[in-house]
Amino acid sequence: MAKQFSELEAKMSPERLARSEQMAQEMMAEMLLSELRKHTGMTQQQLAESLGVKQPSLSQLESQADMQVSTLQRLIEALGGSLELIAHLPAGDVRITQFERKTA
Repeated sequence: MAKQFSELEAKMSPERLARSEQMAQEMMAEMLLSELRKHTGMTQQQLAESLGVKQPSLSQLESQADMQVSTLQRLIEALGGSLELIAHLPAGDVRITQFERKTA
């Protein structure tokens, strides 16, 4: 008989729970755009409509290795998120604000 994840989780040590949470966070940090979309529960059709593009165009966007910051920002915002760019330099991390949308 299959067990509920909550049952298995209840038997885990705090250390193991912490390691599992860390691994989950690392996996989330490495998701592809299509995986991010699926994680939010949106279909390509729904996201395409939200962006005002056709589904085949969105499919192409999701598989691109490169895109404009503004395009990525629109896509992330349509998923309900916000985009933050951080440069990791030897002297420390720098948040790049040049591309942030200006609000009135």
